[in-house]
Amino acid sequence: MKPRFLMCPPDYFGVEYNINLWMTHNLGRVNSTLAKKQWQNLFESLSQYAEIEQLKPQPQLPDMVFTANAGLVKGSTFIPSRFKHPERQPEEIHFCTWFASKGYRQFDLASSVSFEGEGDALSEPNNNRLWMGYGFRTDARAHELLKVLFPQCTALQLIDPRFYHLDTCFCLLPGGQVMYFPNAFSAASLQTIETHFAEKNRIAVDEENALYFVCNAIVADNNLILNHANPTLINRLSALGYRTTLTSVSEFLKAGGGTKCLALRL
Repeated sequence: MKPRFLMCPPDYFGVEYNINLWMTHNLGRVNSTLAKKQWQNLFESLSQYAEIEQLKPQPQLPDMVFTANAGLVKGSTFIPSRFKHPERQPEEIHFCTWFASKGYRQFDLASSVSFEGEGDALSEPNNNRLWMGYGFRTDARAHELLKVLFPQCTALQLIDPRFYHLDTCFCLLPGGQVMYFPNAFSAASLQTIETHFAEKNRIAVDEENALYFVCNAIVADNNLILNHANPTLINRLSALGYRTTLTSVSEFLKAGGGTKCLALRL
């Protein structure tokens, strides 16, 4: 069975406010025509390996295109995000309405706890372990709340504001490997990663690759769709049995989002 993802066309995408470091110097600088072309290329690339549902975009919600932040899906349960920034909070009702229309059961975290979905919560393939990032967008208290559905939930502290979501610096691969940018994590969290993953299963990327959001890869079985990766990294991934597809989403990087930010796993 093919994996399934949710995407939202970029009809209203733009950098219209400033809620992360990537946006700071890119207000009003998005090329909408190019963004739509890049999104379509990504949609077509992912369609080769997965089934894709589409969510109707809404005016005045430019970041709704980043569906990975909508929430977290486990089976038939949807855990909706509670966005930290007021600019994104109006997205919540649209995501919840869509999932309700598809028959998902909703599991709400405490309303006072910010949580930004799959941006900060990633499941290990083939088991129930959840890795949760906190420090910028998701409240550390979400860790205990998520344990209701994910008893094996490990929290990682993010310390570099350029990597404000876990999925910008941490990518779980189906063969048991992790691709990550070590400098994005506190010393204690880095030790947690290195304790859990054997050295042979750790793919530490350098800053150059990290800043192109190489860890923000869409994983569909053994297929990885990335904005960018240098030849050395591509060769290492290939040796591990992964097929890489490079699909530029440079316009979306201006808002702090890569390929995975644009697709929520269902």
